[in-house]
Amino acid sequence: MKIKYSDTFLTVNKPKDFNESSTNIFFLHGFTGSSQDWNDLLPKIDERFNKITIDLLGHGKSDFPNNPALYSWQPQVEQINTVINHFTDGKVLLTGYSMGGRLALCYAHTYPERLRGLILESTSPGIRDKHYREKRIVDDEKMAEFISAHPVADFIDLWVGKEIFGTMLRFSNEKREEIKRSKLNNNPIGLANSLYGFSTGKMPDLYKQLNKINVPTLLLTGELDSKFTALNKSIVKLFPSARHKIIKNAGHPPHIEEPARFIDAVNDFLKVLI
Repeated sequence: MKIKYSDTFLTVNKPKDFNESSTNIFFLHGFTGSSQDWNDLLPKIDERFNKITIDLLGHGKSDFPNNPALYSWQPQVEQINTVINHFTDGKVLLTGYSMGGRLALCYAHTYPERLRGLILESTSPGIRDKHYREKRIVDDEKMAEFISAHPVADFIDLWVGKEIFGTMLRFSNEKREEIKRSKLNNNPIGLANSLYGFSTGKMPDLYKQLNKINVPTLLLTGELDSKFTALNKSIVKLFPSARHKIIKNAGHPPHIEEPARFIDAVNDFLKVLI
C-alpha cells in the first residue's frame, strides 16, 4: 500500500492477518535495503504483534524525490509518523537496522510518548566529535557523487565490499549475489540523496538525549562487528531501560548473517512487553 506524506508516497506492507487490537511493530531497513529485507524473518517473530514494514524514502518502491532536504532526519521522522498514524493513535514498537536504527532513534527523540519499545540493530546515536562529523559528511557526499556518476550495480559492488561487511564473505557466491540483486532495485537518485540528506554526520548528536527514551530498549550487535559492539556496550548505560545483546558469529547485519539468533533475541525481548 502507498501512504502519502506531503507530495511523496511511501510503500508500506501491512500483514494479511492484521489485528486492530494488537500492538504494531514497524521495521525500518538499512541503507541500500528495502522492506523486503525482513520478509523471511517476520513469520517467525511473535505472532501476537502486527509486523509492518516500510520502504524508506528513496528505497524500494517508495518515491525518490530529487530534493536532498526531504531525506534529512526531520522530514523522515514525520514520514514515519504519518505511516504510524495511518494504523493507530496508540503506542508502537520500532525496529531499525543501521540507517533505519538511526531513524528509529530520531523518532524516539521526537515522539517518545508514541513508543512502547525500541529495538536497535547496529545503531549509532550520531557522531560527537565535530571534526569526525564533518569528515563523515564529506565522505558520504563523495560516495553520493559516485552513485550519480556510475551504474547502480557498480555502487552496490563497492558498498557490499566495504570492510564492515567483510564477514559476509563466508557466504556462498550464490548467497552474496542474491544479497546484491536485492539492492539493485533501488533508484540511484534515492540512494545519493539519502547520503546527502541523512549522512551520519548530519544526524543530530543524540548521546545526551538517550536518558529521555524511557521505554524498554534492546540493542543488538554482531559479535564480529567490533566497532558497533564497543559503541553499544558504552551507550546501553545511557538509556533508562535498555539491554545489549551480542549476536554470536554475526557481523554488522545480524538479521542477515544469523537470522535464527536475531529472531530469538527479538522474541525474548517481546515476551516482556506482553
